[in-house]
Amino acid sequence: MFIDKVKVYAKGGDGGNGMVAYRREKYVPDGGPAGGDGGRGANVVLQVDEGLRTLMDFRYNRHFKAKRGEHGMSKNMHGKNAKDLVVSVPPGTTVTDETTGALIADLTEHGQSAIVAKGGRGGRGNVRFATPANPAPDHAENGEPGIERNLVLELKVLADVGLVGFPSVGKSTLLSIVSAAKPKIADYHFTTITPNLGVVDTQDNRSFVMADLPGLIEGAHEGVGLGHQFLRHIERTRVIVHLIDMSAMEGRDPVDDYKKITAELAQYNYRLTERPQIIVANKMDMPDAAGNLERFKQEMDEEVHIHPMSAITREGVRELLLAIADELEHAPEFPLHDKETDEEARVVYRHETPVDPFIITRADDGVYEVSGAELERVFKMTDFARDESVRRFARKLRRMGVDAALREKGAKDGDMVRIMKFEFEFID
Repeated sequence: MFIDKVKVYAKGGDGGNGMVAYRREKYVPDGGPAGGDGGRGANVVLQVDEGLRTLMDFRYNRHFKAKRGEHGMSKNMHGKNAKDLVVSVPPGTTVTDETTGALIADLTEHGQSAIVAKGGRGGRGNVRFATPANPAPDHAENGEPGIERNLVLELKVLADVGLVGFPSVGKSTLLSIVSAAKPKIADYHFTTITPNLGVVDTQDNRSFVMADLPGLIEGAHEGVGLGHQFLRHIERTRVIVHLIDMSAMEGRDPVDDYKKITAELAQYNYRLTERPQIIVANKMDMPDAAGNLERFKQEMDEEVHIHPMSAITREGVRELLLAIADELEHAPEFPLHDKETDEEARVVYRHETPVDPFIITRADDGVYEVSGAELERVFKMTDFARDESVRRFARKLRRMGVDAALREKGAKDGDMVRIMKFEFEFID
C-alpha cells in the first residue's frame, strides 16, 4: 500500500526538575544551596532515510512522545539531557503544522533532519536563585514542558520527469517499456492509483527518473477524483511530459484534453506553468491518429514541438527519451514554494509566536478562568509544594498583569480563579 499523507502527534520531552538541596559537610555549619539543574528534554526529530519510499510506518504509529530530562540532584549535580527521538521519513516529505498550516520542513536529501517538537529546558536548582538577601533559597523550578503539536506529513515523489495526461492515454505503458518498472496496466480508467517510479537510460548513456502518476481529470485542482493526490507529486518534477491520446478512441478530443489539463495544472499551482513541457502524441499506430495530429498542430502555436509516438510499437520512443534528456540538461530546479510569497522555511515553535500571554473568561459556575500558553508554561514550572515557589509564582502573575486584568473583569476578595484544572482564591 502506498501511503503519501498522514497526520501525527509529536511532543518534545519535558525538562527535568531542578532540585532544592543544601551542602551537608562535616565542620561546615549553615551550608549553602547545592541543588542541581534538571536536564533538557528530548526533541522529536524527523530524519530522511533514502531506504524508505512511503509513509506506511505512520499508519500504525502516529504518536511520538520524547523522553523528559533527568531531574537535578544534590551536591550541585545536573540531570542528564534526554536523547533525541529520531523518526525516519522518506525523501520528499514535507511537514506542516496542522493548526496553523505553516510549513515546518521540506526534507529531500538523505540524512537531512528537522526538529519538529522541541524539548523543554531543565528547571533551575536552588543554587541558581541565591542572592545576598536570600543566600539559602527554598525554591527550584520544575522543568519546562516540551512543545506539542499536530503535524501533517505529505510525501511528494522525487522524479526528474512527470508523466501527465488523462486516464488510459498510455503513461504506464510508456514507463514499462523505457525502464525496469512494472506498473499495473489494464484496459480501464484509473489503473494507476499510486505513483510508479522508473530509472530511464538513454542510448547515449544519460539517465533520469520518470514518474507515472495517477491520471488527471477535470476539476482535479478542487480535489475531484485523484486530483490532489496527483498534483501533490507533480510539484517536484523538473520536466512535464504531457501524453495525449491522438486516436481519440475514448471519445475525447485531443485539443480539448490538452487545454483542460494545462488549465488544471495552472489552477492548482501557477508555478507549474513555468516547467518545461514536452507534448507527446501517443497511439499514432491507430487509424485516426494522423488526422487528429494534423488538426492538433494547427491549434497549437508554431514554436510548440510535438513528438509523435506509439508506446505499443515503440516507434518514436527513442527520439522522445533523447529529447527529454536534452531538456533536463538545462531545466532548473524549482522550489516547492514561491520565495516571493513564502517566508524562509524554518521550524516555528509555539513560544516563538507573538500571542497574548493570557486570556481571562468567566465560566458558567462563576469562576474566573485564566489561560494562555505563556501562563501555563510558568504554572507548570512552579513547585506548589514550596511556599517560596508559590510566592514567586504570584509575583510573576502580578508582573504579567493578571491581577490587574482580574480586577477589571470584576474579581473581588474571595472569588475563585481557575488556572488549568487548579483553583485559587483571589486576594485583592
